Amino acid sequence: MTVPASVRFEAPDADALAERGGRIAVLAEPGARLDQVARRLNRLTKGAVERAVAAPAFEKVKRGEAMTLSWPAGVAAEGIEIVNLPPRPTVAEARKAGAALARAAKGAEITVIGANRRQLHELAFGAALRGYAFDVHKSKDEDADDPETPGAITVWTSKPEEAEAAFAPRRAVAEGVFFTRDLVSEPANVLTTTEFADRLAALSDMGVEVEVLEEAELEKLGMGSLLAVGQGSAAPSKVVVMQWKGGEADAAPLALCGKGVVFDTGGISLKPAQGMEDMTMDMGGAGVVAGVMKALAGRKAKANVVGLVGLVENMPSGTAIRPGDVLTSMKGDTIEVINTDAEGRLVLADVMWYAQERFAPAGMIDLATLTGAMIIALGHERAGLFSNDDPLCGALEKAAEAEGEGAWRLPMGEGYDALLKSDIADMKNVGGRSAGSITAAQFLGRFVKEGTPWVHIDIAGVARVAKDTALAPKGATGWGVMALDRLVADRFEG
Repeated sequence: MTVPASVRFEAPDADALAERGGRIAVLAEPGARLDQVARRLNRLTKGAVERAVAAPAFEKVKRGEAMTLSWPAGVAAEGIEIVNLPPRPTVAEARKAGAALARAAKGAEITVIGANRRQLHELAFGAALRGYAFDVHKSKDEDADDPETPGAITVWTSKPEEAEAAFAPRRAVAEGVFFTRDLVSEPANVLTTTEFADRLAALSDMGVEVEVLEEAELEKLGMGSLLAVGQGSAAPSKVVVMQWKGGEADAAPLALCGKGVVFDTGGISLKPAQGMEDMTMDMGGAGVVAGVMKALAGRKAKANVVGLVGLVENMPSGTAIRPGDVLTSMKGDTIEVINTDAEGRLVLADVMWYAQERFAPAGMIDLATLTGAMIIALGHERAGLFSNDDPLCGALEKAAEAEGEGAWRLPMGEGYDALLKSDIADMKNVGGRSAGSITAAQFLGRFVKEGTPWVHIDIAGVARVAKDTALAPKGATGWGVMALDRLVADRFEG
């Protein structure tokens, strides 16, 4: 597993500046007076730091971004990063500054002269999140220049104990985000349904109660919809149940349900060859659920949360489901399969019903890379939200905004149900091209019991992206771990 860079908070040590290696970060505003430790660094560099802060070029540097002084005289550091950051930055500005430092570090250790600035724990959080690289399958070259991840991060602050206490839960969240990114990045020949389940089972070491339900048990439960998706693959279908019991013993849990299609060929409704390699990320919803459970366990959240993921592989073969087949879900509703590439909703239907039958949750949220239509609607900037409950959805929107994870609520309504009407079964699994993301949500809504607050999150456009984001390099983003962790903290912890 990829581990975030080491972060520690220490009292400033101006006497150690001259011999400090790696990179040193100075937090300043254009034209502003430097703090005491930064002034010592300025003297060591013969006034270079002060000249940089006063320079017109630094006035053009946006808040949260940095200007580099390479190989400065008078110190051992290979570079000094002059970061434009006010004494009281916003959370977003502090995280952006940390991410800028992680990008500039190129494998070097970072020492941040933080003095009395606020939000230093958020700066460290931004640096930790941005310092990610999935390189487990690359040949290691010890002499390679410019590694993609930074070394240890040391933040000098006048209140190191206070900063460490504030950062501790953020460290747990960063580890959860990295867990999700690793899972989404893994190729399907490595992250099989069995390997995925094994990695989730390892969360038991952190106090998470983990159960792996195998195919025989799923058959007994009547999960005909989920099992049908995986019947064309040699990989066994599984459901993994993860319980974190940090709240009151009798408090109903929040249920998080994730789509875990480890590879999606489309089945008999085969996808085009171009771009099919990206379908290793079709387990992104399950990856987010796993990351949230790891984060909650890591910070010992005082809430009850259960994560359930359906792990399958959608392959074409002589045993695969066909367009025209009729499936019977755990709920008992029958489903006419029109397109075998609309498989994620078939998986979630049974997982969601099982979650409600067994746990009677206080609320239920499902996550899935469900529809290409979601990318057409919102691009790669926001996930789509669909809900039957304004308070829960509003709380989730608020949490996502607070964590800088874009989300947007889309409508639902009975009028869309007509598109799912089947002549031979209770419903079809697709409703045609019109309103594709909405009809997918309408389909899932049929497996939500009356009185269960529910939000469906379509993360098709945000689970993995082709260019860098503010806090992640291109590739798997871990979108949703921070927002859902914040939701649990705000709404479900005492």
